[in-house]
Amino acid sequence: MKKSFILLAVVLACTNLHAQTADEIVAKHVTAIGGKTAVDATKSLYIESSIEVMGNEGPSTTWIVNGKAAKSESEIGGTKIVQCITDKGGWMINPFAGSTTPTAIPDEQLKPLKGQINVGGPLYNYAAKGSKVELSGKDSADYKVKLTNADGIIVTFFINMKTWLIDKAISTNTVQGQDIETTVTFSDYRKLDGGLVLNFGQQVSTPMYTLNITHKKVEVNKDIDPTIFDMPK
Repeated sequence: MKKSFILLAVVLACTNLHAQTADEIVAKHVTAIGGKTAVDATKSLYIESSIEVMGNEGPSTTWIVNGKAAKSESEIGGTKIVQCITDKGGWMINPFAGSTTPTAIPDEQLKPLKGQINVGGPLYNYAAKGSKVELSGKDSADYKVKLTNADGIIVTFFINMKTWLIDKAISTNTVQGQDIETTVTFSDYRKLDGGLVLNFGQQVSTPMYTLNITHKKVEVNKDIDPTIFDMPK
């Protein structure tokens, strides 16, 4: 019996030694996506994708200038949707939301979108962005790391215990006075030129719809005309 207790104590001690903190998990995640060198070397991304929602499929193009701006143009059922986020604000054209001409994105809607301009994601260099992280639990496959950014937006990232890549992210945002939970599931990670690791598959699930995004082509450090991010007058 005494040997059993000793063995149990040793096992528990080893478990505690290998316990992960939120900072350690985030650091391993950053290494998994290529590390600081790969992220900082990625000045821009040009992405061609296909999107599918409610049985309709169409093309989508995204331009990202790291830390500066991100713009996407998508077409669903013959209707064009444009969303542009910059480090200074954002605008959109979305006929499905009643915006048939370029319209400034309200501040409350803009807050959860700001992270799109960073190719390393919200967890990369999070402290310098004014964000905080904490370990909120784990399941059989993932650590759950809760990030609270400088605007008070909370996102829970499910980081795989083996790959250290993000399996999914869950956030709750307020839209027209209602709290909407959004779950984004990531898949098909691939290493790009320069070493950055990027997911080529995303599924965005909300109570209203499920959107599937599949990247078809990704170019790193392609020249991007900065005027494409200007809001048309």
